[in-house]
Amino acid sequence: MTDPITIARRYIDLWNERGQNRRRELLSENWTADASYVDPLMKGDGRDGIDALISGVQQRFPDFKFSLIGEPNGYGDHVRFSWGLGPDGVDSPIKGTDFAVLKDGRIKSITGFLDQVPAGA
Repeated sequence: MTDPITIARRYIDLWNERGQNRRRELLSENWTADASYVDPLMKGDGRDGIDALISGVQQRFPDFKFSLIGEPNGYGDHVRFSWGLGPDGVDSPIKGTDFAVLKDGRIKSITGFLDQVPAGA
């Protein structure tokens, strides 16, 4: 198993990466080609679909960044971690918990849950 903390940090780095070329590199390095992402508000399949989701979130929240909340944990090929999305220096107004399934140390799928979303976000 790959370290859950490393997996979670790489995931957060991907969502914070603004450069599309570097974001594509991170996807190739850390996600399987057939990876999938789903949460209550959006779904993406494959690296192209996931890249499009990330780009959309960055456009909607241009001054927000993702950060880890608490300590990621996992067992076998499963990782669980929580995150916040918001401006630097304040408590994140948007929070969630994601569950990753790994294949050969790379993310195969993410199932996300939104723990806190303010009205209008």
